[in-house]
Amino acid sequence: MKNRILIVDDSFYMRTMLKNMLTDAGYEVVGEAANGQQALEMTSATNPDLITLDVILPDNTGLDVLKGIRQVNPTVKVVMCSAVGQEIIVNEALESGASAYIVKPFSEEKVLEIVGSALQNSEETDV
Repeated sequence: MKNRILIVDDSFYMRTMLKNMLTDAGYEVVGEAANGQQALEMTSATNPDLITLDVILPDNTGLDVLKGIRQVNPTVKVVMCSAVGQEIIVNEALESGASAYIVKPFSEEKVLEIVGSALQNSEETDV
């Protein structure tokens, strides 16, 4: 079964780039959200295995959205993707339940490595 991924980023370009990377690698992108409200609604509607989540969203912070996602689906893996790479933000994201944090700009190899690793860890804990 393909792993299902939800992409959350306010940049259409970034969502498209991530979607192309992930679908080319064999993942199923079940949705794209441009803001925090859409992210929470789509998390419930699509039940993804993993969510890529930007930190800066037009209606909310990615950290607040992450906390909301944890309430909707406590087991989904979340990989933060952001140009914001300050250590305090990265640490808060990881403490709030993010599986990993990727700083933009990033390479396709890095994204696929981190997404694959996060999903593999979830399969090991589900067994």
